[in-house]
Amino acid sequence: MPIFLNLNVIMTMPANFDEIIQQNSDAYRTLIASTGEDLTREGLLNTPERAAKAFSFLTQGYHQDLVEITNNAIFPTDNNELVMVKNIEFYSMCEHHMLPFYGVAHVAYLPDGKVIGLSKMARIVDMYARRLQIQENLTQQIAEAVAEVTQARGVAVVIDSAHMCMMMRGVGKQESTTRTVSFVGEFKTDKESRREFLSAVPESY
Repeated sequence: MPIFLNLNVIMTMPANFDEIIQQNSDAYRTLIASTGEDLTREGLLNTPERAAKAFSFLTQGYHQDLVEITNNAIFPTDNNELVMVKNIEFYSMCEHHMLPFYGVAHVAYLPDGKVIGLSKMARIVDMYARRLQIQENLTQQIAEAVAEVTQARGVAVVIDSAHMCMMMRGVGKQESTTRTVSFVGEFKTDKESRREFLSAVPESY
């Protein structure tokens, strides 16, 4: 299976990658033609293929897994205090309208003898963001994934994002943002741990 390298992300693509790109190119060609546009004009000649490749990149999370992206970057520790990575920027695609939503994730955990490489937290966010998503599920999936790989006592995730489906169409609210929260383990039951985490989360951007 070929290895696809882009923006510091190494991913294994399916063996039929070229076939998928061709199928998606044909789909984009049909979609563009439905607007009445002339697909033979210079500006659109290669657009279906470019769009298909962009869509493949935006959904590359389907071809990644936790073992691959964490790459055994789990290390022993005596620290049992809060570990938090803030302002992990991401882009995702709304599964309802196929429009982008984007923002930042704040991810924290309470170690139980093990810590994970900090960059792997960002890679976990990206893996789940690069799928068709709703923000509520994305937040929970990140929390559960960090809990799985770290075996932490607790995991907390906050995501703040802007949704193009609310900005470009529909209600057209340009300044609106959405915050979602997910708690796992001790963060669900320990009010002090939850307070410490939430007090460290920046205001919605």
